[in-house]
Amino acid sequence: MANSTPGLVCGHHHLYSALARGMPAPPEIPRDFLGILRQVWWRLDFALDLEMIRWSAMLGALEALECGTTAIIDHHESPNAIEGSLDVIAAACKHVGVRVSCAYGISERHGIDGARRGLAENERYLSEGGRGMVGVHAAFTCSDETLEAAAGLAADNGVGVHIHVAEGTVDADAGIRLRPFAVADWLLVHCVHLAEELPGTIVHNPRSNMNNAVGYARPAGRTVPIVLGTDGIGADMLEEFRLAYARLREDDLAATPCDAWQWVEQGWSLMPEAMGDVVEWSYDGVDDPWRLAFTPGVRAMNVSVRGEPVLVNGRPTRVDASEIRARADEQAARLFARL
Repeated sequence: MANSTPGLVCGHHHLYSALARGMPAPPEIPRDFLGILRQVWWRLDFALDLEMIRWSAMLGALEALECGTTAIIDHHESPNAIEGSLDVIAAACKHVGVRVSCAYGISERHGIDGARRGLAENERYLSEGGRGMVGVHAAFTCSDETLEAAAGLAADNGVGVHIHVAEGTVDADAGIRLRPFAVADWLLVHCVHLAEELPGTIVHNPRSNMNNAVGYARPAGRTVPIVLGTDGIGADMLEEFRLAYARLREDDLAATPCDAWQWVEQGWSLMPEAMGDVVEWSYDGVDDPWRLAFTPGVRAMNVSVRGEPVLVNGRPTRVDASEIRARADEQAARLFARL
């Protein structure tokens, strides 16, 4: 039995959501998925500024490192703080010692100008050498012209599009609308209500899907690669694996932990560099999915990224964890006041 693995990959994160814990109750109780977006997440991202983004990314990166996740594929939105936001996130993750791929999720929910500014932020970041993709919030918040522009920008830069797809019924026609544009390097997030097969990689986020009551995506039935993400609920990929297995097993009694562990391993295809990172765990048996599926509380003890020890005995070496949490609390208070 082994007690080490390569660094784990979070296939879909929203680092800005690290400040959301404890946020004030929404003005109305959401009754469906669209209500959750309008009453919670779209209000929150509208209130963000660059300093909030900085410390939420620092906190999210720290928590990822503490969970043995050395690579994050992030999807960001902050309609009132678009320009430079991807640089802030990338710098925060680099400071902590975590790899990140960034994308700004363009949308027309604040008008066509907002979509253009988001597209420009993706273009600027990629043209200046940033590691990332072109982000789109979801097809139902964009016109076909905006979707085509995002697909074109991604192709011009040799990257994929990172997009929420058919997460709720409000976006159920996403497959039809995206079919003319989607290619193999796209990252298709959720796909709960996707009836068609699109080229790309599907990111399964079981905890988020259950929390939002949008249904089960049944990823095991898909013919394209599957990876696991958290949709912004931390970056504990071992815990996400356990939940992914439990949800899979509930749907198919013949499923095994090995089936769900393949989705963890597939993450390395998105961020291959993470395979060179080393995570030493608190448990001998991390090479056995059957053991991991039924062993809670496994923690990362030592983590090396690019050969550099960035977590030693559970403590980060580059940053002060207490300071990051304190500064994040200050920014959360500012955010909550705006809400």
